[in-house]
Amino acid sequence: MRARVRDKVPLTAPKILTLNKKRVKTLCSALNFSYLCRIKKKKQVNLVIDIGNTCAKLVCFDGGKVVEEQRVDKGEEGLLDEFCRKYRFERGIVSAVAELSEEFSAKIAALPFPMLKFESGVTPVPIVNKYRTPKTLGTDRLAAAVGAAMQNPGRDILIIDVGTCITYDLVNARGEYLGGNISPGPTIRFKALNQFTARLPFVDREGVNPLLGNTTITAIRSGVIRGVKYEIEGYIRRFSEKYPNLYVYLTGGVHLGLHFSKNFPNFAPQTDDYLVPKGLNRILEYNEKNI
Repeated sequence: MRARVRDKVPLTAPKILTLNKKRVKTLCSALNFSYLCRIKKKKQVNLVIDIGNTCAKLVCFDGGKVVEEQRVDKGEEGLLDEFCRKYRFERGIVSAVAELSEEFSAKIAALPFPMLKFESGVTPVPIVNKYRTPKTLGTDRLAAAVGAAMQNPGRDILIIDVGTCITYDLVNARGEYLGGNISPGPTIRFKALNQFTARLPFVDREGVNPLLGNTTITAIRSGVIRGVKYEIEGYIRRFSEKYPNLYVYLTGGVHLGLHFSKNFPNFAPQTDDYLVPKGLNRILEYNEKNI
């Protein structure tokens, strides 16, 4: 019996080995085909150009995620060419709240992929715009509203953008943009105190800002910084009375070291510096068939 068992082993082993090879070959072919399919379904790479009052932002999105951001100041328009050489962009969107230079406009027009020019009241957006004068609404404000609503569907949202101006914009739980307010930003306030008075100096926002200033410098800095803080808190409290579950976003290019999350539980955990570009990217995707 033992001899016959040993005799059978060499006869059956090759058959098992041959069968395994076939299975492995079939499996490898299937995996390779699946891998090739995944390559063909490559994520869309988008270029977002967000032009503000002081600078422009170039943002690369891959599948809805931010890959890289490049700041472009006046006179640095050539950075657009360098940025575009890094990625294979398939489409893009441009939003501007300031006039473009001829050079920058020409460079955008010469890009080798379709670019959507975002215009409030003209370009379709994935939320309802209830602004009475939709064409006068800043594209950055509308894009921020889209970005916030996209990330928090079904919520009442207050978007606070601290930049050259401070804007307060509201989107309700039904995805309707209801409007907002515009207030002077910190830099405007510092400059106004200097330009519209005889002796008050221009003060940099960096530095100590005690509750009560004990020098003219600290009095101005504390007055501006704390004034902005108390203004923002006032808006949040007032809107929270009407919308108990209000969710609040703080964004913008001016960072004042303001922290509100401890006092307001529905405050976004951190500043979202890409809220406007995210909204623009969503608007680009929403208009894919129109490009």
